[in-house]
Amino acid sequence: MNSSTATLGLSRPALRLTRETATFPFVALPTRPGALPIEVTLLARLGRGVGSGLCRGMMARQGQHGRFVDALDEPSAKLGGSDFAKGDATALYSFGVGQGGHPFHRHAGHRVFTAVSGSAGAQLRFSSATPAEIERDPAAFVRALRHVDVPPDCLFTVRFSGENWHQFVPSVQGAGHPAFFALSTHTNELGGELSAALRSKVLQDQGDIPSLTELLPDAVQDLLASAPVRAQQVPTTVLSLGERPGGWLAAACGHYRALAGRVGHALAPLQGTGYVSELRPSRVRELHDLPADSLLRQALGGRRLHHEDCFTLVAAAPAGAAPDAASLLAGLLDSFLVNRHPGVTRMMAVRNVIVRPLGLRRSPLACPVSSLQPPSAGQAMPEGSPLFACRYPVHASQVAPDGRSAQVLLGADDRHLAFRSCVGVRWLDDGRVEYSLATRVACRNAFGRLYMALIERTHRRYIAPHLLQVAVEGMEGR
Repeated sequence: MNSSTATLGLSRPALRLTRETATFPFVALPTRPGALPIEVTLLARLGRGVGSGLCRGMMARQGQHGRFVDALDEPSAKLGGSDFAKGDATALYSFGVGQGGHPFHRHAGHRVFTAVSGSAGAQLRFSSATPAEIERDPAAFVRALRHVDVPPDCLFTVRFSGENWHQFVPSVQGAGHPAFFALSTHTNELGGELSAALRSKVLQDQGDIPSLTELLPDAVQDLLASAPVRAQQVPTTVLSLGERPGGWLAAACGHYRALAGRVGHALAPLQGTGYVSELRPSRVRELHDLPADSLLRQALGGRRLHHEDCFTLVAAAPAGAAPDAASLLAGLLDSFLVNRHPGVTRMMAVRNVIVRPLGLRRSPLACPVSSLQPPSAGQAMPEGSPLFACRYPVHASQVAPDGRSAQVLLGADDRHLAFRSCVGVRWLDDGRVEYSLATRVACRNAFGRLYMALIERTHRRYIAPHLLQVAVEGMEGR
């Protein structure tokens, strides 16, 4: 397939993968090789509307504390100082993040805090870019960004190393709710790179959060001011208790949280499931045309075509792998079977129920790759059907003599339409690998044309690109 084929500049919905968990919803964000991860754990859900009241009450009490400091949009108080003479290097602080959030910064030393989120939820933003990386290229800060969304009115914990840049803001800004209020443990008040003057200050128990804080370099601040980061560009993990992320209850307006909290309290025994939902930027691109050497160009010849698409995803080659496209293609086909996008799987289950009375073909797999499995359990392939890698039923296959590209043709004929799909792998000159999924459809009757009209947009914008991305990332071990 021609990897130089132009791509469409269409924005695609972020890929959402949601899994249930019987324990605390938790995420560990990788930072750098050899460095500690950033860990966020959701502990409990409070009554809706309770979080903002708790935050404001605790912020008011904090303001009356003898060691209260209001700086960097992060008012704080030192609740427990270090006692180095007794071997205690820890320190305990309280701090709050109001409705405006605070600027990106980082701290000297390791941090562990437990917090209550406000009634608009909180977004925790982290970047593990190092000063050296930022000095070479300020955009490295943006490329290393990761977000974690914490739901409203919840108790949660965060643990991270001080060298990570971070910014905390309400998930719904402008709603008048604080982000959260926290109790923070500095596990070693002397941790991190301290100047001689600051180290002396800490040893005298005179350190505080502002003095242990470093703001972003001007070059990065200028970059963010000139080109604000869009949330859709940043990999995001959404933690939730009881309510599936993206559902109507999770999106309820903060204005109605007190009423919703009473409803949620009544339903609490039925809502014990937690969720971790990962929003990954789409890595898939749609091509204008089929590559010149695609097997799909000869498929469904002589029939009028009612749909055609082609999607590609370029990824790093497996570490230490030789350019063997056939083996990678076999792995990709297996990943289509094993790593199924949950949303697409649910859609296929609903579709199978609807079309059963019509006698249409049914499969747990989405149509582009459904012919990888027999139409019904235990049904064998007809004698003489070609197999790729001795196990995958295909219409045709092709492997380049140099082993750097391989493709197979899948598909089936049904009462209302016939479809063919081409799955391909190509080793690029820069050492990366291009994976592709292309589909053609020829309708056989008026019902087929109506069917395609109803599903084409969903197929093009959701099903096909998500199938490809989940399959490739399954091979990558994500």
